[in-house]
Amino acid sequence: MVAYLFAGQGSQYIGMGKDLCESYPAAKEIFDKADTTLGFSLKKLCFEGPIEELTKTNNSQPAILTVSIAALKAYQSLFPCAAPLLSCTAGLSLGEYSSLVASEALSFEDAVYLVRRRGEFMEEEALKRPGKMASIIGLDYAQVKEVCAESGVEIANLNCPGQVVISGGAQEIDQAVKIAQDKGAKRVIILEVSGAFHSSFMAGASLKLAKELDKIEINPPIIPVVSNVSAKAVNDPDEIKDNLIKQVSSSVLWEDSMRFILSKGIGDFIEFGPGKVLKGLMRRIDEQASVSSIEKKQDLLNLMESR
Repeated sequence: MVAYLFAGQGSQYIGMGKDLCESYPAAKEIFDKADTTLGFSLKKLCFEGPIEELTKTNNSQPAILTVSIAALKAYQSLFPCAAPLLSCTAGLSLGEYSSLVASEALSFEDAVYLVRRRGEFMEEEALKRPGKMASIIGLDYAQVKEVCAESGVEIANLNCPGQVVISGGAQEIDQAVKIAQDKGAKRVIILEVSGAFHSSFMAGASLKLAKELDKIEINPPIIPVVSNVSAKAVNDPDEIKDNLIKQVSSSVLWEDSMRFILSKGIGDFIEFGPGKVLKGLMRRIDEQASVSSIEKKQDLLNLMESR
């Protein structure tokens, strides 16, 4: 049995998805749908940049979702018999929308529209309440909770053992960095993001997203989707909607989500989308798990040769 994983924000780069689009009609169809739905050439932005525009939250979110689903569709066109092996799916933050598309709970058009709006809402809140995020390497969860309590910041992502992302006001994050270093953190990295995502700073974005979700039909997924908010499989459309609303301002429980999937006896994963971040995190969570990453034509060719 296999689980599909989908990339989150921050993995974008110029040229992503280009060879998939040029090589596989199923992938090109996804890029064309994105351009039509959004009313501008997302394809051109992905392939040519500039990187300053591609990195903006309202652009990077639909871009990463589009590349992820293009990679999935290219894979499915080459391996039409793979579907019965699929047991569940999950995506890191933004990637949860790709996961919902893969499970047919959301149409691609609705998902790319939603993440465009989600990105806009997050940018708006970041301007109202400026903040930062930082990744703490080398402290356990309990230690990071102490850092948060002492500095007034919040836990944004529980990615893997020894890697926790924090979120909050700029001054508070700077204070948290010093506290974490004093507690023995190996590294503390300030993330290149425009706001304090996955924290209470994004409460306004959650409320705005809720109004958009009221316009969208969410179907029962044909494959269980493991939620970032609960780290459990969700099947009920109302629960999926509630979790998407909460997700913007709640912690991403990625490590717990992966352990939930692993507990079901699933040890094979395919990561779709730009970068290999999720493969790297899984290596820290369970080094016995097997993860294949698909973001380029060569990845698909390698997979065909291995089968």
